[in-house]
Amino acid sequence: MVTATAPLTDVSHWARGSGLEIVLIVIGTVLLTRLATWIGARVTRRIDVSAGGDSLVRTEAAKHRHTLTQVVLWTVLVVVYCLAAVLVLKRAGVPLSGFVAPATVVGVALGFGAQRIVQDVLAGFFVITERQYGFGDLVRFAVQGSSAEITGTVEELTLRITRVRTSNGEVVITPNGQIVQVINLSRDWARAVVDVPVPATADVNVVSDVLSQVGSEAFSDDELHGLLLDPPTVMGVESISIDEFQVRMVARTQPGKQFEVGRALRVRISRALPRAGIIVPAHLDTAEPTSS
Repeated sequence: MVTATAPLTDVSHWARGSGLEIVLIVIGTVLLTRLATWIGARVTRRIDVSAGGDSLVRTEAAKHRHTLTQVVLWTVLVVVYCLAAVLVLKRAGVPLSGFVAPATVVGVALGFGAQRIVQDVLAGFFVITERQYGFGDLVRFAVQGSSAEITGTVEELTLRITRVRTSNGEVVITPNGQIVQVINLSRDWARAVVDVPVPATADVNVVSDVLSQVGSEAFSDDELHGLLLDPPTVMGVESISIDEFQVRMVARTQPGKQFEVGRALRVRISRALPRAGIIVPAHLDTAEPTSS
């Protein structure tokens, strides 16, 4: 009878002692992670409200604070989970000292396979500390081993990965260690460049006057005035071919707004030139937008 009740007594004693502690540790871990997530979401919302509704047109300080919040939250969650796992194993009676030697061997083995992870973390650390780009930035990536470039808005930046959303709505997740070059299209200010093809028989001075008028009207427009830093300017003839020449027009814009401004300028140019008696060819090329 004693031998039958002894295991039950031991289990009951363990449940009231270490078992209860394990349950409390698990519950505390869940509550702590939810609290950290709630605080992180609240901080990011306040940053978004103070920076304005547009995720592209925001200060560099706001972008950096948003990125730091994401990284700190990610780090806190990793530390909490690791600490909780150690405490649970200790309360469960698992001798942690017995894992030292196997962990050393496994650590050495994993070290060779984890080189890429360490490289990603180090690259992410320098991206954040050097403020190369941050949450809400419009960037173009050159990824190692791929000839295709990735252009999109940064939605998440951690020490290991960068997640961007392209103009097509696709989400691209790239390890930081594989990014070999970054072009930030939304740092401080950007530039919209429009090359206007004009027939060779047209008067260059007339074309320049029409484009200058288009730039002045665009800068006076209520919708475009907030996107432009100064009136668009006509740079002059960019190239000459047998039957046409191209006149370049540039405009400094708010960060990330060069595409919207370029589209608006092309619409105005395509309307203004025919009114002046200048027939624009079927194509209206736009040079690659650049940023500072």
